[in-house]
Amino acid sequence: MRIARNLLLIVLAVLLLPYLLAPLYRGGHPVSTLMAWRWLTGAPVLRHWIDFSAISPALPRAVVGAEDAQFCSHHGIDWHALREVIDDAEEDGEVTRGGSTITQQVAKNLFLWPGRSVIRKALELPLALWIDLVLPKQRILEIYLNIAELGPSGQFGAEAGAIYAFSRPASSLSPREAALLAAILPNPHQRSARNPGPGVRRLAGTYMARAQAPELQRCWHDNRAF
Repeated sequence: MRIARNLLLIVLAVLLLPYLLAPLYRGGHPVSTLMAWRWLTGAPVLRHWIDFSAISPALPRAVVGAEDAQFCSHHGIDWHALREVIDDAEEDGEVTRGGSTITQQVAKNLFLWPGRSVIRKALELPLALWIDLVLPKQRILEIYLNIAELGPSGQFGAEAGAIYAFSRPASSLSPREAALLAAILPNPHQRSARNPGPGVRRLAGTYMARAQAPELQRCWHDNRAF
């Protein structure tokens, strides 16, 4: 009985830890679980933190246009997109596309594990709501832009990704370069901004157009955090 109780307490502590840590991430330079795992296993990790104000404005706009068009208005979860994913799964028998918001990806990258899993998704959803509650939108986006994998050899974050792909810092990215980086998310191992194929170039063009869409322009204008 005591062993079972102790195991239960350990599980509860592990589950609660992200909720205790998330408010502390208003500052500092957090790392993702994938970065930590690579460090532990001796794999290369290249990450140079860059503050949101120093990043070319083209990059967050391209990333939001690519990954989460409702980022400014939802509270961590885009319920409409999630409903569409569930409907697709029920119709086709499998999940063929993602419906994760940037906030959900921050929750996964900071505290959970990669891959598709019902258990991980169940942990991710309430954690994304909590992160949206305790962190400003700009900080969530800043963290995402500094922990997302943006290169094939352990490049994490906008700065390392920009230097690898274009030999220039993230502060100097053009709209096209920013869109190319957004186009390789979430798999920089199969897609390349450095040597983009036709598919990546096509996606980049789409994301450049989305970044100029009226609804996204209103997002930036109405949310002074950006």
